[in-house]
Amino acid sequence: MTRIDFYVLPSENQDEIPVFACRLAEKAFRNGLHVLIAVDGEQQAQQLDELLWTFREDSFLPHAPQNLDQQAAIEINSGEDPAQHHGLLINLRGEIPTWFSQFDRLAEIVCQHPDSLARSRTRYSHFRDRGYPLQSHKIPN
Repeated sequence: MTRIDFYVLPSENQDEIPVFACRLAEKAFRNGLHVLIAVDGEQQAQQLDELLWTFREDSFLPHAPQNLDQQAAIEINSGEDPAQHHGLLINLRGEIPTWFSQFDRLAEIVCQHPDSLARSRTRYSHFRDRGYPLQSHKIPN
């Protein structure tokens, strides 16, 4: 069963969510996990692609848009069928992907913005009511 991790950021700034997603993807990659980051469309995918190159000066994260012909250690999904992924799904979409249970772990990133908090409460209840194992991590400043 998929383990669900909620990462709670201390800031209200929603722009910190994709930056933290990059940090989380880097940690997972260094631990040997295959990572898929789900976003809402091509524009967000392009922004994330650029951020994965620039979020930290001394870091290189091998990544690519999801493509069924070729796999990268970190892939960006903008709505495609995720195929056979089993590592970590970092969800940056407005909705919960219907295929999230194909993954060992799902990461939801929450900031202190009221919209983000409301969405995370709804998702937490959704997963809890279905018996998924839940973890919550408060990220320090």
